[in-house]
Amino acid sequence: MKLVQILDKVQNLSLALPVFQRGYVWKREQVRKLFSSLYHRNPVGSLLVWETPAAGADLKGGAAVAEGNLSLLLDGQQRITSAFGVIRGDAPPFFDGDAKAFSGLRFQVDDERFEFYQPTKMADDPLWVDVSRLMRKGMGEYIAKMAGLGSEPLARRLDHLARLHEITTIDIHIDEITGSERTTDEVVEIFNVVNSGGTKLSKGDLALAKICAGWPEARARMKTHLSTWEKAGYDFNLDWLLRCLNTVLTGKAEFRHLDDQPAAKIEEGLKRATSAVDSVLNLVAGHLGLDHDRVLFGRYAIPVMARYFDRHPSPPSAADSDRLLFWYLQAAMWGRFSGSTETVLDRDLEAAEESIRRRNLDPLLEQMRLWRGRLRVEPAHFEGWSLGARFYPILYLLTRMGAAQNFCDGVPLKKHLLGVMSRLEVHHIFPKAQLYKHGYSKSEANSLANFCFLTKACNLKIGDTIPEEYFSCVERQYPDALESQWIPENKDLWRIENYREFLKARQCLLAEETNRRLADLLHGDTRWIEEPAPGVQPAAAPVLGGITSEEEERTLLDLRAWVAEKGLSPGVLSFDFSDPGTGEQKAVFDLAWPDGIQTGLSRPVAVLLDESDELLRFANDAGYRFFTSVPAFRRYVETEILGGGAVIPEDAPGAGESG
Repeated sequence: MKLVQILDKVQNLSLALPVFQRGYVWKREQVRKLFSSLYHRNPVGSLLVWETPAAGADLKGGAAVAEGNLSLLLDGQQRITSAFGVIRGDAPPFFDGDAKAFSGLRFQVDDERFEFYQPTKMADDPLWVDVSRLMRKGMGEYIAKMAGLGSEPLARRLDHLARLHEITTIDIHIDEITGSERTTDEVVEIFNVVNSGGTKLSKGDLALAKICAGWPEARARMKTHLSTWEKAGYDFNLDWLLRCLNTVLTGKAEFRHLDDQPAAKIEEGLKRATSAVDSVLNLVAGHLGLDHDRVLFGRYAIPVMARYFDRHPSPPSAADSDRLLFWYLQAAMWGRFSGSTETVLDRDLEAAEESIRRRNLDPLLEQMRLWRGRLRVEPAHFEGWSLGARFYPILYLLTRMGAAQNFCDGVPLKKHLLGVMSRLEVHHIFPKAQLYKHGYSKSEANSLANFCFLTKACNLKIGDTIPEEYFSCVERQYPDALESQWIPENKDLWRIENYREFLKARQCLLAEETNRRLADLLHGDTRWIEEPAPGVQPAAAPVLGGITSEEEERTLLDLRAWVAEKGLSPGVLSFDFSDPGTGEQKAVFDLAWPDGIQTGLSRPVAVLLDESDELLRFANDAGYRFFTSVPAFRRYVETEILGGGAVIPEDAPGAGESG
């Protein structure tokens, strides 16, 4: 079918999007490449449509259609939306996304290249043709402009314009799925197998699609709540919010329990869920100091807490709220939800219901202790290293709860310190450069016990000064500051040759402070810390990998943004790789796509910068294709994911790439 006919079908609503389709995610670079391919008559792929009766069809945007059959676009949304947006100069009826991605496309007549409008480069230059204007109004205006530029290259320029204008006559192959008896679930499975975009629909996507069929505004309403939390510093996704909605409304983890819920109940459940999540976040931020996404760990404990808040007959007492925070910290520290999330959630939701019936949190706490064995923190738990270790948020928590003091002015490091230079930064107590000079390893230099938090200004002021020098100044000017940051009193440990002994001493102080804070949350009921459950306590083992500096973190954040601009999942920063059975943290991957960049269609992928050979071997054994440099990873995305280049077999040896 010719492209213009396909666009006509979109315009008159005889070709629409099923409600389970995601929104438009392409960026300008992808739109530019599409039109370059169309212009040069390169293959742009076929479309997949589902022929189904119009009556009762669940459409994106809730559009009304005429009687008869209807074509639902399963594969090709991004291409057809982009083509429609540029050629018709407007978004299609089913549009859900950012129209800026296809607005302002220009064509350079002599060079035959496409770029988006840049005023300083293209204004008043007739050789830069507005593609949308040409498609809507025809070639007449531009023929006159080309003629006014001289006769010698006129014929070639007109040929180029004609070739551009005739893009709409290109034939696009369409594969059809027919059969009125097919269910949405069956069609989604077909979509997941053939989708050339590579992003499979998850169980959460399908559950949300079914919700949108009865309540079309559901996705937009949920995105509004996510945006509100993002502005407050927390980055959640639709799947997570849907999980919270599900647990609050049904008391179950599996999304199938939402299937028979009417739209009115779903809308009510979303209000209840978001209100409960707000209560949880206020509690976690206000009482624990975990006030932004970088330190909010254990986020799948939040649906359980939200259910507890929603079901509690009255606002929980201060003591019960604190005991719930104790449970949350235990879930987060030991990776309670690192394995089979739905199974564990269901167990904890049942325990939460029993806690509500008994009007105490013992059932929930006992469930945690039976799983973990012992809930006490030991010094060995602070032997981890890097900003990705699970106890990094605990260090931040201790800083905020204990009012740790800034080394340079003695100011307590509380929230809302004014000024850019007052934001908290990770400070290496013993500077890395000095440790490397004295032969200490990277993992030793980046030990959690060598971290503390200071203001940006103070961090810069101390620079590479060794503790033996600047601690004396701090002690003299602000006598309580060192103790408030759990610095050992023994001054011999402040010398760089005794660095390893310093780490051991500070690990003990940090563990002692953590257990004290946990005991405070229990209001004296310390049996949960002091008395282990029957069984063997999991041993604390050193954790491999992780982000080791703010410079490395910025590099990875820039890479995530670049991937997102390509319309792909940005991946998980500081991905916690855990034993699925025990939840024990085994490694931290700098940036990872545990389900593959193309979800479910390729092996897991990770970016591992400046890591040890041991971690690289671990990642390889875990089935990850990994990249040790940003350029190598970018080439992979551009050639194999976006460019359709030759794909390296997933079972080929030598999964790691540097470059």
